Amino acid sequence: MLRDTFDTVAERYDRVRPTYPPALVRQLVRAAGLGPDRRVLEIGPGTGQLTRPLARTGCRLTAVELGPSLAAVARRHLAAHPGAEVVTADFDRWPLPAEPFDLVVSATAFHWLDPDARVAKAAEALRPGGLLALVTTHHVAGANVEFFAQAQRCYERWDPATPPGLRLEGADETATDLRELTDGGLFEEVTVRRHEQDITYSADGYLEVLLTYSGHLALDEPALRGLLACIRGLIEERHGGSVTKRYLHELILAERRAG
Repeated sequence: MLRDTFDTVAERYDRVRPTYPPALVRQLVRAAGLGPDRRVLEIGPGTGQLTRPLARTGCRLTAVELGPSLAAVARRHLAAHPGAEVVTADFDRWPLPAEPFDLVVSATAFHWLDPDARVAKAAEALRPGGLLALVTTHHVAGANVEFFAQAQRCYERWDPATPPGLRLEGADETATDLRELTDGGLFEEVTVRRHEQDITYSADGYLEVLLTYSGHLALDEPALRGLLACIRGLIEERHGGSVTKRYLHELILAERRAG
């Protein structure tokens, strides 16, 4: 499965994947009232990009991670936080503890869960009035629109699954469909707060990031080599050796309905 590919590059994932904007983390900490008296469940922490700042609040945190290598890196980062633990398990099959949580959070991972069960299981894990927080990450049009249009031709050449003519949309044209939260009767007070960040990469840095994405990791070796060489050539020969990528992060908050 594609979601299993991340575990094969755990150290690179930890090194190059961007952290979440500090303002987003502060909003989440405030909304959930995090502190030593709060129980937190994180689904799919990866190597702990969001887990670390949450653990620093002193909350009692359980992070459930599918990949054993990713989980090992996350444990290493959380060694200074005795109230935080990382469980290696598939959340879809993981038995929920009897005591409910005050916050269930999943950052750029919720979409990998079983779509027929994920909202109900997240609700079951929460106390009435508890908070579900989902952080999404979208790749949106930013400063280097021309580069990403040119790079698309590299994908069309080397990855046959690439839709022709695909282009990045702007942040104001991009949003997560919230109907599974608003229509199911399990949650209320659904809100979205949006944060953008631009990160500038060298050619080497950009290719390293690409090598943490499941679609790239799933390519066969000749296709991956050709794709990366094509993109490197664009950055080095036509864009001065660096490229700026824009990320849109949404912080989606939903309150567990009483009863």
